[in-house]
Amino acid sequence: MAKKESFIKGTLILAAAALVARVLGLVQRVPLDHLFDDVGKASFTIANNVYLMLLTVATAGIPSTLSKMVSERYALKRPGEARQVYHAALLFAGFAGVIITVLLYILAPYYATYVSKVPDAALSIRALAPALLLFPAIAMMRGYFQGRNNMTAGGISQIVEQFARVGAAIIIAYILLKSGYDGSWVAAGASFGGVLGSIGAFAIMLYYTVKTRQQDKALMLQEGDGVKLPLMRIYKDIFTLSIPIVLSSLTVPAVNFIDSSIVNPLLIGQIGEAKATQVLGILGQRAQSIAGIPPILAIALSTSLIPVISAAFARKDQEHLQQQMTLALRISILTGMPIVIALCVAAYSINGLLFSSLDGSWIIMLLTFGTIFQITMMTTNSILLGVNKAKLSMVNVMIGILVKLAGSFALAFVFGIYGIIAATGLCFLVITLLNLRYLKVIVPFSILGKRWTGFLIAVILTAAVGYGLNEAGVQLTRILPDRLAFLITCIIVGGAVVVLYLVLLIMLGVLRQHELASYPRKLQRLLRPLMRLQPAKYKSADSERQ
Repeated sequence: MAKKESFIKGTLILAAAALVARVLGLVQRVPLDHLFDDVGKASFTIANNVYLMLLTVATAGIPSTLSKMVSERYALKRPGEARQVYHAALLFAGFAGVIITVLLYILAPYYATYVSKVPDAALSIRALAPALLLFPAIAMMRGYFQGRNNMTAGGISQIVEQFARVGAAIIIAYILLKSGYDGSWVAAGASFGGVLGSIGAFAIMLYYTVKTRQQDKALMLQEGDGVKLPLMRIYKDIFTLSIPIVLSSLTVPAVNFIDSSIVNPLLIGQIGEAKATQVLGILGQRAQSIAGIPPILAIALSTSLIPVISAAFARKDQEHLQQQMTLALRISILTGMPIVIALCVAAYSINGLLFSSLDGSWIIMLLTFGTIFQITMMTTNSILLGVNKAKLSMVNVMIGILVKLAGSFALAFVFGIYGIIAATGLCFLVITLLNLRYLKVIVPFSILGKRWTGFLIAVILTAAVGYGLNEAGVQLTRILPDRLAFLITCIIVGGAVVVLYLVLLIMLGVLRQHELASYPRKLQRLLRPLMRLQPAKYKSADSERQ
C-alpha cells in the first residue's frame, strides 16, 4: 500500500510541476506578446523551438533510462553500481552540453538566415545557447533522483527554473525595450531568461545532491560495493534503452522545430516576408502556448496507468492488460476533449483577453483542435513503451514526421499557414493509428466500442453551444471594455462546455455507472452525482464487451 501511495504521490508531484511549468510558460507569453514586435515574436519562437529540439537530442532519452537502471540497482542492493551509471550519465551530459552549445552558437546565423529566413533570430538563439551547458546535466540529475523515488527534487527544480526563466525574460525584455533597443535585441534578452532558469534549476539539484549524500552516509550506503563497471558497457546499456525513447519523445519538439524552419520559406512567396514573419510569431507565441494546455491533464491521468500496463504485460495477464489499455485511452480522450472544445470555440475571446491583438484566432483554433490527436499519440506511445515496444514507437514517430514534412509542403501551397497546421494534426493522427494497429495485435481491445456515435454527438452539440455562447459573449464588447467582455465570455464558455459535455456523455450512455470503479477517484467523485441523469436503459450493468 505504501508503495502504491508513494507512486501516486510521485505522479502527482510531477504532474503538478508540469502544470505549473505549462501555465508559467503561457503567463510569460502574454506580457512578451505586448513587448515584442513581429520580428521579436518570430525570433523568440525560433530560438525556443531550436533549443527544445536540441535539448531533447542532447539528453538522448537518458533520464528515463537512468531512472530505470538506478532503481533496479538500488532494489538489488547495489548502490555503488547505481552511482557509476549516474556518473557516466553526467560525464556524457557535460560533453554533450559543451559540444551542442558551441555548435548552436556558431551555426545560429546560418540557420536563422538561410533556413528559417528570419536573420534577426540569430541573436535570440545565441542568447539561449548557454542554457544547454547545464540542462543536460540537470536532466540526468532528475532521472537519477526519480530512480531513487525522489520526485520532489525534479519537481521543485522544474518550478524554480520556470519562475526564474519567466521573471528574468519579462524583466530583461522590458528594460531593453525601454532603453531603446530594437525587436531582435528585446527577444534576445527574453531568451537569455532561459539561461538564468537553468542556473536556478541546477542550484536546486545541487542542494538535493548534497542532502542525499549526507543521508547515504548516515545509512552507510558506501560509494563502492566491490564491482567496477566498464564505462563503455554502461554507455552501451544506456543507449540501447534510451535511443528509441528519445526518438519517440521527439515528436512535438520536432514538429515545432519544423514549423520554425519552414513557415517563412514556404509563405514568403505567397504573402510577403513581413506577413510571413507575423504569422510565425503568432504560431509560436500564441497558438503553441494555448495548444499546450489540453494534453496536461489527460497525459497525467493516463501516464499513472502505464506501470500497471507494464506489470500486466510482464505477467501475461491479457484480460487485465486489455482493461488497462482501454481505460488509459478512454480517460485520455474523454478528459482531453472538453478542454480542446472550450479552447477552440473560445479562441477569439482567449486571443482578445490574453494578447495584444485579435490576429491569428483561427490559427489558435486549428492548432488546438489537432491536440486531441497529440493526446492519443502520446498515450499510445506510452503504452507501447509499457509493453516493451519502444522501437516500434520510434518507427511510427519517424513515419509521422515524414507525413508532417510532406503534408506541410503539399498543403502550404494551397492553404498557407492552415495547411502547415493541418499537417501537424495529420502527423499526430497517423502515429496514433499506427500505434493502435500494433497494440491491437498484442491484445484486442476497443476504446469506446459502439459508443463512438454518442461521443461524436456529444462533441458536436457541445461545440455548437459553446460557439454560440462565444459569439453572443463577443457582443459584450459593445457595452463593456474589451478585455472584461472577453474574460466574461471565456468563463461562461468554459463552464458551459465542461458541464454540457459531461451531461451529454452520461445521457447518451458514453459513460456508464458500473464502470466508475475503474476510473481515478477524483473523476469518480465528480461523475457520481451526475449519473442520476442517465436514462434507465444504460444504468444496468450491460454485457457489452469493451
